[in-house]
Formats: sequence, structure tokens, C-alpha cells
Amino acid sequence: MKNTIENRTINVWVSLLDAMKTMDTQKVKTLFVFDGEHFEGLLTLGDIQRAIIKNIALTEPVSRILNKSKIYGYVTEDETAIKEKIRRMRAEVMPILDEKGELVDVWFWSDLFKKTELVQREQINLPVVIMAGGKGTRLKPITNVIPKPLVPIGDKTILEEIMDQFEAIGCQKFYMSVNYKSNMMRYYLDQLPHHYDVSFFEEDKPLGTIGSVSLLKGKIDTSFFVSNCDIVIDQDMRDVYDYHCENHNDLTIVTAVKSFRIPYGVIETGEDGLMTALKEKPELTYMINTGVYILNPGCIDEIPQGEFFHITQLMEKIKARGGRVGCFPVSEQSWKDMGEWPEYLKMIDVL
Repeated sequence: MKNTIENRTINVWVSLLDAMKTMDTQKVKTLFVFDGEHFEGLLTLGDIQRAIIKNIALTEPVSRILNKSKIYGYVTEDETAIKEKIRRMRAEVMPILDEKGELVDVWFWSDLFKKTELVQREQINLPVVIMAGGKGTRLKPITNVIPKPLVPIGDKTILEEIMDQFEAIGCQKFYMSVNYKSNMMRYYLDQLPHHYDVSFFEEDKPLGTIGSVSLLKGKIDTSFFVSNCDIVIDQDMRDVYDYHCENHNDLTIVTAVKSFRIPYGVIETGEDGLMTALKEKPELTYMINTGVYILNPGCIDEIPQGEFFHITQLMEKIKARGGRVGCFPVSEQSWKDMGEWPEYLKMIDVL
């Protein structure tokens, strides 16, 4: 049995960052945590995300955040009861434990239910604003011919990938900020067999990364998503919305956990140039802005009309008045950015 989960098994002393990296490498969102041969519990991506939000350091061991009250199946239960438990919890995997709490089996959702029997979750129908007006200069020469949102990845364009992800969670209404080659985007979407409900709004001059959203004043009266047109994130955006609401944020940024290893020994010095510390090839971790946000409708009124205005300026404006700007973390490889050629080539290799 243990061989079936070997690629998603970690030790209880593994750091949160390394656990997240393992999830990325194995393309899973749940890991089995052991202390030697003893099963300690399941660790989910959601557990790590909640830990980051609570400002727990990614260098901490997973034992620091392991939830001992998670619900598992037991050999004393019949198959019907365990199946119902899996269905009720929408569990991707269910460990089966014996009377001593040792792991004796693992049941997977995909093995128990038909592919058509999807995990049910309440949908949300929030407006989605897609910022699609840029010239995509870093992707030339392809963007000399087509606008960046129509660059293909697989058998779809990046624009369709983004909209399909939001439609999958219930979002139906799209607003698209356009400028460069906007007629080509309108024509392309009109010719698709699948009809998206899109309202275009056009800036007659560059207005920065959020300035054009001022043109939507009076048109949106609920919280709404904003997404750049060159990224795809492997994350159920309903989790981001739940976090946004529960924390009463004015604006929520989806951030990616990005780590960099310095390939040298790093020396710290003090007075008189004396060495105070030496760190051999340290790994630095940052939270990167992915280009996806949730905004409350009142944020639109804070964007000056007709002025060049960046999303970072809006964040500072909200913070200056005492508002809340939250960050929802996703793993490094959950974020696919095709803003430049190297990233684009990696994206089409994965999707």
C-alpha cells in the first residue's frame, strides 16, 4: 500500500516550503506525513496556505501545523459509510486507519466515483474584469500579428483558458479592457462556438494596470475579480473569495510563493567590517504578485478617471485610508505566466 503513495509521502520534520515544493513536483495538493513508520496525518495545500496567512514561517516543520483532528476512515467502518464520508468531505484521498491509528489503506476519489461524478461545491457568480489592452511587446514578433490574449496554448488561446477557469466556478459576466488590436479580439470571440458574455470597454490612451477600470463606475455593484490576460493559476478561486470575505478585505492579491537560492556563501558584516554571520547558499522566499485580484465595488470609486493609475497605487491608497489589502498565497508552480518567451514556452509545455 505504501508504494502507492510513496511519491506523496514526507517526514514530519520537512519544512512547509519543501512540502509545497513536493506538491508542485508531484502535481498533488495532499501529502501523507509520517514520523518514521508511524502515520501522523494528511497535509493539504490549504493547510499551508492558512499557515502562510497566519504569518507562520515557511521554514517551520509541517509538524507545527498538522491538523490532528482531520477525519479519516477506519477498518471498523463498512464501505458505504466510508464512501459517504469521502463524498461529504469532497476528499481527494481518504486514509484508512486501524484501531491503533496506523495507516493500512488509502482510498482515492477517482477510484470510487465515475469521472462524470464531479465533486460538488457551491458556485459563485462574480463579474470578472480581464485587462487585455497591452501590446505584449515582450512576446514579439508573434504579437505583431495577434494580440497577446489570442496567443495559443494548446488548442485554446490564453484568453479562453482564463475565462473557462472562471466559468467553471460559476462566473458568467466578463468585462474586457481592450486597446491594441481590439477588433481582432472581438471578431475571434464572436466566431467561437462557445459564447462568452463579454462587454468590452476601451481606453483611448494607456491608463496603467488598473486605470481603465474607472470606466466601469456604476456598472459593477458586487465584489469582482481582476485578471491580467497572460497568466493561468491552478487554484480554485472560490477559496480566494472565501478568504477575501472572511477577512473583510477591500482588495485581495493572489500571491505566489517564489524561492531563490543564492549560489554563493552570503556573508553578513558588522562594525569595522567584521564578519558576523556566514550562510552557505541561502534560499530566499518572497511573495510575488501574480496579477489576479479581488476588489470590492467601492474600489472603483478610488480609481481616478482618465488618469494613468497602477494597481500598486490603488493598494497604497486603500492602506493609507486604513483599508485592508490581503494576500492569498499559491504555490510557485501553480502560477503560469506567459509574459515573456521563456515563460510562454514553459507554459505550453505544461498545459
